[in-house]
Amino acid sequence: MRLTRYTDYALRVMIHLGVNEGRLVSIAEIARAYDISQNNLMKVVQDLGQAGFVETIRGRAGGIRLARPATEINVGRLVRHTEAGFMVADCAHCPIAPACGLTGVFAEAIQAFLGVLDRYAVADLLDQRSQLAALLARTVEPCGGE
Repeated sequence: MRLTRYTDYALRVMIHLGVNEGRLVSIAEIARAYDISQNNLMKVVQDLGQAGFVETIRGRAGGIRLARPATEINVGRLVRHTEAGFMVADCAHCPIAPACGLTGVFAEAIQAFLGVLDRYAVADLLDQRSQLAALLARTVEPCGGE
């Protein structure tokens, strides 16, 4: 099972916001902490906001924060939202798919994978909150030394 970069970024945003729960955080701060593109994060954050995972506040004193407590944000639901599909193999275009048992095995494996994620909330990912905060607070120099 491989998740998309989009989902990876969404999970990183949620962890960052969970560590900083209650505080408005900028996209620039998250981008620096993970050394990833602000443009990519803007798309992810906009989507997470529209889906109700994060709250976005515009303006000079704006930023983003979790829309609900981290204990109420389910990881499985988040991953289902950010992933377009969970096709492990291209069974749809395989000539033996109608008679192959592998299709059912893959479907069962995906359900098991999602079932595990369903048992966790974002808060469960923050057990080492102080260590996460220290790692996220380190300043990463912008690309090109700017």
